[in-house]
Amino acid sequence: MKVVIQRVSAAQVEVNQQVVGEITQGLLILVGIENEDVFEDADWLVNKIIQMRIFNDENGVMNVSVKDINGNILLISQFTLHASTKKGNRPSYIKAAKPEIAVPLYEYMIQKLSFDLGQPIQKGQFGADMKVSLLNDGPVTIVMDSKSRE
Repeated sequence: MKVVIQRVSAAQVEVNQQVVGEITQGLLILVGIENEDVFEDADWLVNKIIQMRIFNDENGVMNVSVKDINGNILLISQFTLHASTKKGNRPSYIKAAKPEIAVPLYEYMIQKLSFDLGQPIQKGQFGADMKVSLLNDGPVTIVMDSKSRE
């Protein structure tokens, strides 16, 4: 699983001109799921995300987590994170998981984030044409891949 984590002051996602998810201060997370991903990948990412100290403390130092600030999370499925651009100019998405693999992992990640954060998670609509807007705070953007746990 790959994630792009963005620290935001606000973010929202629309489907068919209707807001389906919206947060104030917290994290907008784009998640891409590939065929080889399993629940342990989601567990590892959720643990890192919840504990990641990327919010400013009282001294202006990035030293507190989204949980510490009682922040929000908006999770958006994003199969294009697994684009292969090796050949030609048209990306291939062959590594992106089909819905029968991706949907259960996406829903599991929503439940796990919600449980570990202690509050509901806002989300996009899997497979929909979504319009995502955000006010990136910092900007702070972090990319993580559960297959290369660095």
